[in-house]
This record gives sequence, structure tokens and C-alpha cells, in this order.
Amino acid sequence: MTKYILTRIGQSLLVLWATFTVSFVLLQSMPGDAILIKFQSPDYGLSPEQLADIRAAYGADGSILQQYVHTVWSFLSGNFGYSLQAGVSVSSQLAVSLPSTLLLAGFSFLLAAILAVVIAILANLSGFGWLRGFMLSLPSLFISVPTFWLGIMFIQIFSFRLRLVPVIDPGPWQGLILPILTVAIPISAPLAQIILRNIDEVLTRPFISVARAKGASHGQILWRHVAKNTLLPVLTVAGLLFGELIAGAVVTETVFGLNGIGNLTKQAVDAQDVAVLQAIVVISAAAFVTINLIVDLLYPILDPRLKTRLGAN
Repeated sequence: MTKYILTRIGQSLLVLWATFTVSFVLLQSMPGDAILIKFQSPDYGLSPEQLADIRAAYGADGSILQQYVHTVWSFLSGNFGYSLQAGVSVSSQLAVSLPSTLLLAGFSFLLAAILAVVIAILANLSGFGWLRGFMLSLPSLFISVPTFWLGIMFIQIFSFRLRLVPVIDPGPWQGLILPILTVAIPISAPLAQIILRNIDEVLTRPFISVARAKGASHGQILWRHVAKNTLLPVLTVAGLLFGELIAGAVVTETVFGLNGIGNLTKQAVDAQDVAVLQAIVVISAAAFVTINLIVDLLYPILDPRLKTRLGAN
């Protein structure tokens, strides 16, 4: 068991290191010099010596290898550097933008999970057989719909036509209704499909026949025997969908004008703000890796058979 945990943690750290390295190389390969673009304007009246001092202050005066080592050490010490565009620390920008994104992602995932479970429950009750066929036949339609298009459609329908949810000067919670729906709906469909397929697979197992022979009702079988055996595959897919959740949240923030990581990313791309982009990539990768690491570590707890095999190995 200890070996399993250490192996998963080591793999997660390796993924983080690879993500950091690849993103560093790509960001450093971008055309143009962001510092010169910002400060070489005649309006600033800076001399070449002053420009060199600015490059040194941002750690951009050394070789690529020196900058890489400096950036790695800074990130390990919790220093993400300074934003070239805003002139403040990247940490302070993240402290302002990250809570909004976390709130959007958290509520969106919760709503997606609720929708998926409700669909699965209804599809397994008598009288809702059409819902089962409909969901199982969906070729991942929702997940293939562009998030920005879905958000624009929600604005057109619920704000401009029905006037149910304002998009101009909304309240703190009103402004999250449509963004949460925009992110949650594309994720709920694959979750519901996985739940339905796993319920069908578990219902064919011998212990379900034994439960039926003992007189258990269909509802009791679903709750007592099927639910816990369906949980593991759903956890796996949920962890993988977290990357889609982050991407959807970033795009949705841009569509709805929310002050989150999405808006910060757009500003950083426009200004070629490498320090901000590097921090966003690493934090997003860390969140994705952490979620999947937690799912991997929960497997032996939720499935005693896996724990027994790991103990034997």
C-alpha cells in the first residue's frame, strides 16, 4: 500500500515537472520581446542601460537555462514573479482572480454531478425508459458543443428574450447562474452516460440475482448494491473531466466578463505576460494532478479488493 501511494505521488510530481518544463519552453519561444514591446516606446524615454536594468529585474537577462533554473527555484519557494503588464506580483493577481474561478468550477461540478445522478435515477425507474434510450444514444452531444456558443445562447434566451437573468450589472449570485449552467451541462452528459452504463453492467452480476431472489425491490437493489459498485468508474471519469471543467470555466469567464482566471489569461496573452501565463499553467496542472491523485488514493479505500491485491504485492 505504501509503495502504491509513493508511486502515485511520484508520477504526479513527474507530470507537474513535465508540464512546467514544456510550458516554459513554449512561452520562451514566443516571437517578440515583451519587455521591449512595453518599455522601448519613446514615451518612456528609457536608455539602453535602463532597459537592461529592467530585464535584470525581471530575470530575463540570463541564458534560457539560467532563467529556467531561476524560475524553478522561485516557483518552489512560492514566488511566481511579477506581472510585466500590471507591475504587481503574480501572486496578488492570482489571489484576486482565483476565488472567482474556484467558485464557478466548484458549483458547476456539483450541478453536473446532481444532473447526472438525477438522469440515471429517472432512467432506471419504470415509465422513464425513453430517457435511458435517449441518454445512451447521445454521441456526447453536449460535450461537443462549444462552451462559448452555449454561453452566448443562454445569454440570448434567458437574458435578452425571456429577461429572467440579467447580464448587465447582475448581483453576485445572479451573475453566476448562467455561467454555472454553461459549464455544468456539457460535463453532466458524459457523467450520466457512464453512470447508466455501469448500472447496466452491475445489474448483470450474480449477486444482483441473489438479491432479487431474496425479495429485494428494484429500488433497494439500486441503492444498496448497485450504487457503491458504480462509484469507482464514475470517480475516474470525474477526475478526467476536471480538465474540461477548468477549460470550460476559463472560456465561460471570458464570455460573461467575469473577473477570474479566464479574464486574467486573456490579458496575459494579449500582453505576452510570460510570468502570469506560466503561473496559470502550473496552477491548472497542479489542480488537475491533485484531483486525479486523490481519486487514485481513494480506490483502495472504496474497493477492498484492490486494497487486498496491493497488500499482497
